[in-house]
Amino acid sequence: MIAFKDFALRRGERLLLSNVDLVLQTGWRVGVIGRNGTGKSSLFAAVQGQLEADKGDLGIPNKVRIASVAQETPSLPDPALDFVLSGDAAVHAAIQAEANAFANEDWEAVAEAHHRLEELNGYDASARAGKLLHGLGFAADTHQRAVSSFSGGWRVRLNLARALMTPSDLLLLDEPTNHLDLDAVLWLEQWLLKYPGTLMLISHDREFLDEVTTHTLHLHDGKAKVYTGDYTAFERQREEQLRLQQITHEKAQAERAHLQSFIDRFSASAAKAKQAQSRVKRLAKMQGTEAVRVERALRIEFPAPAKLPHALLRLEHADCGYAAAEPVGGASAPNQNGQPTQHPIAAEAAPTKAGETTILHDVGFILEAGDRVALLGPNGAGKSTLVKSLVGELPLLSGERGGHPDLRIGYFAQHTVESLRAGTSAIDHLADIAPGVATQQLRDFLGKWNFPGDRAFESVDVFSGGERARLALALIAWRKPNVLLLDEPTNHLDLDMREALAEALASFDGAIVLVSHDRHLIGLVCDSFWRVADGVAQPFDGDLDAYASWLRSRDNSNDGKGRASAKSVEAAPAVAAPKPKRGKANPHKLAKLEARVEELTAQRAVIETQLADPSIYADGGARVADLGKQQAQLAAELEQAEAELLALYEADAA
Repeated sequence: MIAFKDFALRRGERLLLSNVDLVLQTGWRVGVIGRNGTGKSSLFAAVQGQLEADKGDLGIPNKVRIASVAQETPSLPDPALDFVLSGDAAVHAAIQAEANAFANEDWEAVAEAHHRLEELNGYDASARAGKLLHGLGFAADTHQRAVSSFSGGWRVRLNLARALMTPSDLLLLDEPTNHLDLDAVLWLEQWLLKYPGTLMLISHDREFLDEVTTHTLHLHDGKAKVYTGDYTAFERQREEQLRLQQITHEKAQAERAHLQSFIDRFSASAAKAKQAQSRVKRLAKMQGTEAVRVERALRIEFPAPAKLPHALLRLEHADCGYAAAEPVGGASAPNQNGQPTQHPIAAEAAPTKAGETTILHDVGFILEAGDRVALLGPNGAGKSTLVKSLVGELPLLSGERGGHPDLRIGYFAQHTVESLRAGTSAIDHLADIAPGVATQQLRDFLGKWNFPGDRAFESVDVFSGGERARLALALIAWRKPNVLLLDEPTNHLDLDMREALAEALASFDGAIVLVSHDRHLIGLVCDSFWRVADGVAQPFDGDLDAYASWLRSRDNSNDGKGRASAKSVEAAPAVAAPKPKRGKANPHKLAKLEARVEELTAQRAVIETQLADPSIYADGGARVADLGKQQAQLAAELEQAEAELLALYEADAA
């Protein structure tokens, strides 16, 4: 139970919250919502003891174990699996002690380590850590890679996995979906639904909140209020609350006016003086009911394209990827005409077959006016590569890219927000792409994107991530594109801005290709879906619900270490375009290897049970040494058998 009593919180000179009195009960899954700057992250810092209350009390039981996601990941040489496993400090220490004891042939220490692991139920810890990595999108062959070898976004996932591995009674998650693909978001939802402790979750993803939360904590105007139910339930309750508040206010105002009218008319009359004085007292005692101050709804729009031909953009028999000189994931900014420029190194170097990295094979993609396509699939499978190939930022390794002469692309990439120039204003950025346009016209346009008045002249250095993203979208809108290629445009946006973006895209006349983990945005904007995975991009026969169901059925068919079975692959909805033909696995060999893995796993379990028995250490350790050798041999055989089985699964899935 977390109790706030007359709680107030400051951040610097700014008072964020005051007079907060509420209780969060054990086992609740609480969505913490509010506009940017209302104090959500500061509230988390206070719960963790990193920020002191300005006033009042915050009560948390002393024995409550709190887990949260670290903001930074050190550049460690440790394997990813070991880093995640270390989230459970006690189990990790016992595993290390066991390994050291075996290395030193200290059988008494081995016995102590086994006893400790038995107490902690730690024998399956490595498997649990592996499942977390798999669920968050890490391929099996990356589990032993050094933490330092991962990019920033993947390190954020490692921190999330480590937090989920940490034994806790209270789990604090601040925007956990920002660096996840839709596959990983859907997996995280299922994990959180099974979490037995109390959850506090900050998120701007309304679908995620609806799936996970049981209660909603709304921060607004320095106050905090708890609502029962998910985000949609909160919206209904909040709307009704505001409606009743306004009715009460209007009734009170009417009564005040009536009393004041009587006082003004009869206060000078001796006959009515007593009644007038009574009404003066009554008026003074009336408690004021505040009128509803409606938060201004944010509205944005993409202007109608200057020209909208039917056939806009196509790829034919395209192999998409990177030449030897092109860094994977390399990005380039658009030029002043809104068209992308090539990477400076890639533009100079001719691709060579030997140095090419092909991500997607034989892509056939046609984009016509009115098409609204969402790209689905795990991170790293090629969604961004496909978008960059459509833009023309990445030259095709083979095949053909064609576009209509009147094609005008609006491109939002994951790096776009960071590409805004430091020390310059919003109006400076707009003037760069609109030379000769009057300043007032530029100001009027930026005002429509919620940069009114002097805000248009403020340096982008002081903008929040959401304001930077909004400016980047405004610059795209100015060019009146007829094709929008948007790669994770919502990462920095709050709920209001996401809603405004969804409405603007829904009314856009041109074509859209969207990569996003925000299902609410995808559901409102897109009507067709492509799955990008396993080296191919092809239409997905189904909607988002069908995709989520397929992912769950696939994960339920896994053997616990991220290996999708033949059954799980067959459960995928049919697609319109066939995959490249590859060899199928021998079903007899597949069944034989599955039985072998099960047999080795059972033998290892028997050995581990024997090692956990204190009586076997009575003869001086001879029996322990023999069992230790058997355990090591079984581990090696099991690893080899699992590798062979994984290869067969992948062949069968193809």
